[in-house]
Amino acid sequence: MEAWVVDTPRPVAERPLRLVDLPDQQSGPGEVRVRVEACGVCRTDLHLAEGDLEPRRPHTVPGHEVVGRVDAVGPGCRRLSPGDRVGVAWLRGTCGRCRWCRSGRENLCADATFTGWDADGGFAELTVVDETFAYRIPEALSAEKAAPLLCSGIVGYRALRRADLPPGGRLGLYGFGASAHLVAQIAVRQGAVVHVMTRSPRARRLALDLGATSAAGAADPPPEPLDAAILFAPVGDLVPPMMRALDRGGVGVVAGIHLTDVPPLGYERELFYEKQLRSVTANTRADGEELLRLATTLGLDPTITARPFDAAARTLADLAADAYEGAAVLVR
Repeated sequence: MEAWVVDTPRPVAERPLRLVDLPDQQSGPGEVRVRVEACGVCRTDLHLAEGDLEPRRPHTVPGHEVVGRVDAVGPGCRRLSPGDRVGVAWLRGTCGRCRWCRSGRENLCADATFTGWDADGGFAELTVVDETFAYRIPEALSAEKAAPLLCSGIVGYRALRRADLPPGGRLGLYGFGASAHLVAQIAVRQGAVVHVMTRSPRARRLALDLGATSAAGAADPPPEPLDAAILFAPVGDLVPPMMRALDRGGVGVVAGIHLTDVPPLGYERELFYEKQLRSVTANTRADGEELLRLATTLGLDPTITARPFDAAARTLADLAADAYEGAAVLVR
């Protein structure tokens, strides 16, 4: 099968992705093999390719926003059958026994494994996943529209839940890429007031088109105090202005697997009055199931740029240059 692998992590301008021919993957016990139709291109793939996220295995196939059809099932599979439409996300396995798994917080499992990091992902013709970690994808969603929901959407949704936004509350979004533009749609459709702070003029226009009340520069103060805020840009320097923008009792959330160093926070300006700063780690399967239901009931419409599979290296470089509004998706 054709697949893109991270050869040697290095700056994306030096093309760390290489197109190779690999043996077809085979599904083992409890696993299904998925023939890939579309795979989103996530900033985490960029972190892996450039080495910000240290590779766990040589020549890994990235991609963890995978949509396709089951084309083979391993021994013991009972949930899925050939022809079923499924999605494969970042979280691909947990121990199921630790206190985190038993309490519904499987995203914190110390033995969790991840698609496109611990095992090959969707920048390929085929990928394999435990059937209990595959999501059923509604037929009403096209493959390219469904793909970004499987990481950008799920992690953004978990960040929104962690933000404890009250009904009709004021939400700030810092950075406005694939995750943020989906969170904005959810929040607006649920009655929130959304203020966006981002460096990209095109992203600010998209935010307003999607119903944001205001859109300003990345570190600019919003026009009113915020009940909650989520930082999607991997820029630690934005944490202090985010925390200053919160009203009393507000919650600031950092969503992302990689963040540059956070400057010192002043107690009186950024933390006093019971403000909270939280992080997000991956997602649970429950988050994914809830998000996919919301995608249908709320009519979420991901903004995507579809790119051919053989343009994966160029697409990753364009992502690093903030060339896309919304999400970029590789389509086979």
